Amino acid sequence: MADKGMKYLRNISVAMILMGMILFSCKKESDTIPLVEVNLVIYPNDPQYINLQIVSGWEYITGGSRGLLVYRYGQDEFRAYDRHCTYNPLDECGKVEVDSSNIIVTDLCCGSEFSIIDGIVIKEPAVVPLKQYQTTFDGNALRIFN
Repeated sequence: MADKGMKYLRNISVAMILMGMILFSCKKESDTIPLVEVNLVIYPNDPQYINLQIVSGWEYITGGSRGLLVYRYGQDEFRAYDRHCTYNPLDECGKVEVDSSNIIVTDLCCGSEFSIIDGIVIKEPAVVPLKQYQTTFDGNALRIFN
């Protein structure tokens, strides 16, 4: 009878530990970049996007949560990131900018730095990469979407 009681207590303890791990590992939805529909088309050969006409060029465009950063990764490949910093997304100040090196993207509020090439964190406090949107390019039109 004592063995049944010990098994029962052990099972309850294991269940409580697992529930605690699940509860404390979940992030609040408000701790992430807001989900905003992005579905737009731009034409990199248009004079207003002159910086996108060369590989490694970039432009800020309207869209996403706090604007988009579009980067020309290759002749036929583009990357598009939300400018909303991933560190403390509720902070109104968190908006990334490309620095003078043209390869580092910085949030001047928290000091986080990201790579323009792939959006990964290169300097904390941020630990989550920039939110990246999908892109397709047909040689003329660049579609940015989620």
